[in-house]
Amino acid sequence: MTTTVQNPVLQVAPAAPAEAAAHFRASLRLYADVSDVAAALTADDPGFVILDSRSTESWDQGHIPGAVHLPTALIPAQAGDLLDKSVPVVTYCWGPGCNGATRAALALAELGYQVKEMLGGFEYWVREGFAYETWQGPEHRDADPLTAPVAGACGC
Repeated sequence: MTTTVQNPVLQVAPAAPAEAAAHFRASLRLYADVSDVAAALTADDPGFVILDSRSTESWDQGHIPGAVHLPTALIPAQAGDLLDKSVPVVTYCWGPGCNGATRAALALAELGYQVKEMLGGFEYWVREGFAYETWQGPEHRDADPLTAPVAGACGC
């Protein structure tokens, strides 16, 4: 009798190619990566607004230049004054360990905004070496070679 030991990766079979393509296409409709957001923000009109959903204290420590500051709890009351529903919104919070950008994206979607979440958040913005602003002015750190082996690119 032959016993087949299946590895944990293939214990559940991969999706069919069409199913996988639909899933990954849907994922790209919901998420943006830090490098892509940074590249788009260099244009005169990137076609979206970037929204920092963190607290004022976090915003003061550092935020993406040109971002709109709107903590998640204030979205229902203030989004209409700060955002145009015809312009997509890209949300971010601290980083991968924080779901604030997800909660903000949900709140905005429920109000009728087109929205994406920026993967990696502010942490990866800084780690990839992009400039940011603090309450004291502009800041910049060298890129972490583990996240940005090529300046400003994830190496993907």
